[in-house]
Amino acid sequence: MNGKEFLEKLEDEIHNAVVGKEDVIELLAVALLAEGHVILEGIPGVAKTTIAKSFANAIGLKFSRIQLTPDLLPADIIGTLYYDQKRGEFKIKKGPIFGNIILADEINRAQPKTQSALLEAMQEGQVTIEGHTLKLPRPFLVIATKNPLEFEGVYTLPEAQLDRFMLQIKVGYPTKDEEMNMLLRKDRGKFREVEQIFTPTQILGLMQRVKQVKTSEAVLEYLYKIIARTRRDDRLLVGASPRAAEHLLYASKALAFLRGRDYVIPDDIKAVAVSVLVHRLLVKAEYELEGVKAEEIIREILDEIEVPI
Repeated sequence: MNGKEFLEKLEDEIHNAVVGKEDVIELLAVALLAEGHVILEGIPGVAKTTIAKSFANAIGLKFSRIQLTPDLLPADIIGTLYYDQKRGEFKIKKGPIFGNIILADEINRAQPKTQSALLEAMQEGQVTIEGHTLKLPRPFLVIATKNPLEFEGVYTLPEAQLDRFMLQIKVGYPTKDEEMNMLLRKDRGKFREVEQIFTPTQILGLMQRVKQVKTSEAVLEYLYKIIARTRRDDRLLVGASPRAAEHLLYASKALAFLRGRDYVIPDDIKAVAVSVLVHRLLVKAEYELEGVKAEEIIREILDEIEVPI
């Protein structure tokens, strides 16, 4: 099975529960195969949770949902050490982070110390509970949802946390045709649960093949120019980090694989650049007041930089 066949089968199965959203499904597949993590940004009711759960079911991975709230503690996520009176010994009770696909619902509602509990898991693939380091299962993908319209009872995600996410994916309103299709299927009871069509072993094999996708020096130079340009833009307080460059490379390799190639082309980089960079760039306050957005700056940079032939 090649990458293109994998994506086609995945979309077909998820469409049993979700209408449209092909771009979201493709980017989720990119993050999974590139071993990255995702922020799903969108208002309530646009199927963010349904997409995440359907995605996990289709690829046969253990799904775990964490509802983030202000009173949630780090131990509620990673687990805790407790004393077993019957056996007279301490035991570890694993938290919901021990899954393959973790839905961190409304991540910006949790306190910073709780958000930071995800850092080690996302970056190192492990957690530490009372001095005991435990490996997390592979594949491991954190999908965090975020409502961009709420400002009360929410906490800003630290830059260090945001930089751990490979992609930020916007989930918007459906088109008229998609929404009518959804309403008709709801009315006639034609939606069904997504079934497992892949195995974890198959997914691990595909992840290994993504690593073998090649990138020419000319394309790497093109990628670097995009990253470097964000660091020189006067409208930005913070440009893209070296980790952002890595994530842009890995996401481009995964997208190339999903589109049936074993090499990266500039169009792959352009296709994922906004999703990889938009949440990492900080627009200066004076430009933000004028309505300048990070996404617009990224698209300008992509238009300005010469594409290698």
